[in-house]
Amino acid sequence: MGILNVTPDSFSDGGEFNSVEKAVIHAKEMVADGAHIIDVGGESTRPGYTPVSIEEEIARVVPVIQAITSELDVLVSIDSFKSEVAEAAVQAGAHIINDVWGAKHDPRIAEVAARHNVPIILMHNRKNEDYGTDFWATAKADLEESIQIALEAGVKREKIWLDPGIGFAKSFEQNIEMMKNLSNLSDMGYPVLLATSRKRMIGTILDLPVDERMEGTGATCCYGVSNGCHIMRVHDVKPIARMMKTMDSLK
Repeated sequence: MGILNVTPDSFSDGGEFNSVEKAVIHAKEMVADGAHIIDVGGESTRPGYTPVSIEEEIARVVPVIQAITSELDVLVSIDSFKSEVAEAAVQAGAHIINDVWGAKHDPRIAEVAARHNVPIILMHNRKNEDYGTDFWATAKADLEESIQIALEAGVKREKIWLDPGIGFAKSFEQNIEMMKNLSNLSDMGYPVLLATSRKRMIGTILDLPVDERMEGTGATCCYGVSNGCHIMRVHDVKPIARMMKTMDSLK
């Protein structure tokens, strides 16, 4: 999954692709480099991000989704936690909903997924970093709540994907703990998307700025494959796609 942020303020590539023409060119590059899915986001979710209105977010993503789906044979996901944005995006041609709040911020987003029969990615997130004495048990319970919301909204079980939420509501140590539980996450019985690309956890490990974290990202992706993850959401598609192809052969 190649990341396409059509935002002015995303942590790694804000402002680079916030026109339809630039976005489509980058999407074509990522597909040529090996991306199977293009993840379009219209609002940054980095720490301290500036919220945008529903109307603004729709205005950012819909023209890009329409352009990509008309020019490329590739799956498109909409990176949003708002049901209205998800609805507009799917109507514009998006095939997948990617919700960083796991259907908890706006449960109606699960109804959108059910109505259109599209997959929904439920990311682990919460409002605090208090996991009590058993981190994984608490995180798993959080994810099970998201799964239940989706199922009760009518989403088919085979349309649910999970994301461990690296970098969201977790300290450095808790991010590492979540990585160590990827095999347990995979054992929950749903496809797992891993989104570690260029994140602060990698920057902390390597003591490197955001534009020098590709190798660290690759290491986390290889580790993810070894522990049952199925989809990698990345900025640097070409090198990571090569690593994943090699990992597939080894596996």
